Amino acid sequence: MITTRARGLANLHAGAITLFIGVFFWVYANVIYHVPFVRLSRSVNLLPYFLCMVGGVLLSSRDLTRLAARFHLLNWTDAARLAGRQTALMALLTFTMMFATQDRSISRLFLGSFLVWSWLGLTLLNARLPQLLARIMFAKGQRLPTLFIGRLSSLSRLNDWIVHKEPLGIHPVGVLSDDDPPAGEPPGGVPWLGRVAELSRMLRERDVAQLVLLEFPATDAAAREIIDQCQERGCRLLIHNNIEERTTHPLVPITEEGRHFYTLQEEPLEDPVNRLLKRGFDLAIALPVAVLVLPPLCVWVALMQRLQAPGPLFHVRQRRGMRGNTFAMLKFRSMYVDTGDEAAESRQARPDDERIFPFGRFLRRRSLDEFPQFWNVLRGEMSVVGPRPYMPMLDEEFRLQTKAYRTRHLVKPGITGLAQSMGYRGEILEKEMLSRRHSWDVHYITHWSFWLDLQISVRTLAQVLFPPKTAY
Repeated sequence: MITTRARGLANLHAGAITLFIGVFFWVYANVIYHVPFVRLSRSVNLLPYFLCMVGGVLLSSRDLTRLAARFHLLNWTDAARLAGRQTALMALLTFTMMFATQDRSISRLFLGSFLVWSWLGLTLLNARLPQLLARIMFAKGQRLPTLFIGRLSSLSRLNDWIVHKEPLGIHPVGVLSDDDPPAGEPPGGVPWLGRVAELSRMLRERDVAQLVLLEFPATDAAAREIIDQCQERGCRLLIHNNIEERTTHPLVPITEEGRHFYTLQEEPLEDPVNRLLKRGFDLAIALPVAVLVLPPLCVWVALMQRLQAPGPLFHVRQRRGMRGNTFAMLKFRSMYVDTGDEAAESRQARPDDERIFPFGRFLRRRSLDEFPQFWNVLRGEMSVVGPRPYMPMLDEEFRLQTKAYRTRHLVKPGITGLAQSMGYRGEILEKEMLSRRHSWDVHYITHWSFWLDLQISVRTLAQVLFPPKTAY
């Protein structure tokens, strides 16, 4: 019921902003006709551009559906971001059509200024219109008197949800719980009305329209009794899934052939289309770098190594990758030739590390020592973006220190990663630092998208040009 209301609110908003863009386009065009320096001729056919603008807003309705659950709670920042995506789609369709038709008659100033004003107008509407629509559509006559059943501790965990859903019509009337009544302020301001055994009387006396079970009933008989009473009174029923509280881990619901399961995390890269898209992105970057950049870079590095620290060009060592398999990862050697002591080699580099020769320090600070890994990308052992791989010895040490550490092995390791683009580079000095890196790695795995890879790549390029303090 609440989900349907939220989705309907998002659909109403989508219709309203589409109408706004359509009307605003023609009004703005008629105003611009009278502005001499814009040079918009009345002979120009504006209908295709109108359809592109409206089409861009309609395409953005997917974002509205995704945000439906909290759409009425958007702040100004979220509203501006959403308006930016809506305006970007409008611009993409418009300029694609201009390029395809080679239309030189339309005023670019008119289109550009219209998009700017549209972004401002959409930001205002995204921030304010959903709340106005909620007040109109879910006024007093559409409120849902809601009764809660279960432990008071479970009710406390739903406080935020209750507050967020009140604009959609939820009106808490009280809670039935076999816990003792609270001594002070009731959780979330929801009054304690009695024991669970008094459900039938409360449904009748309080004119309850919706019942929320705070956890699964202890027995099948108790569940059947509650369902029968709700059906008899024509009362809606919501059962809060408290499995996460019992497993102490967030779970993701999935449906397979009509059967319902839970898994530990989303994995967008299990979609073969997403894997092909990511592989295409990897090849589009790695191939030009390997052909055009790597050969002259190898010559330069080899020359400087011969002058400062003679030895092999590459540093080739085992790293743990996807599914925990090891592979030989390439780097330009930035240290003096090692003694072959694995334990000494696994020691992380420090800012004043005496093992690094002068030009090697320059390579590491600019991340140029990582460039040979584009060859690993071409071989399919790594990706341009992904969790950074560690030596097996360090990998095992980090596994013992970090819960769910091996989740990072669900995807290919990367030359750069979300954690590195957020500034988490260099030596790991404490457990908290490792935990934060791991948290960003897991976030990347569960929220992967082509755009996220693109953002990380751009941030990394900026760090190559302007190295952060943690780069050494």
